[in-house]
Amino acid sequence: MKTTASRQHGVTFSGLLIWAIILIFLAIGGMKLIPAYVQDAEIKGIFNAIAQDPEMQGATARNIRESFSKRAMMNNISIVNAEDINIDKAGNSLLLSVSYQMKIPLAGNVSLVLEFNPSSSSK
Repeated sequence: MKTTASRQHGVTFSGLLIWAIILIFLAIGGMKLIPAYVQDAEIKGIFNAIAQDPEMQGATARNIRESFSKRAMMNNISIVNAEDINIDKAGNSLLLSVSYQMKIPLAGNVSLVLEFNPSSSSK
């Protein structure tokens, strides 16, 4: 006759601790990364709003940069300055883009570098 111990299956306490530590590290990493991606989406949204604004189609580069500065200030975006923006005009369409990096410290001397390239293109 089989004993109950041989039929039992489950997670040991040490296995549970290891999985809990892994999940905690993943959660902490996610909490540090999410703001960077939210800020990138906000920058892309500002670019799209400016590119689709009929008043900005014939505006000078200075006016476009001022519009970005005002919108970035409202959204608390400080990683990108108006001077960093590349402005291209192709016919009646306006293309705004920028490339930047964010360095996120994870633990001790370990950091994660994220590269972003938001633009107003529909790609």
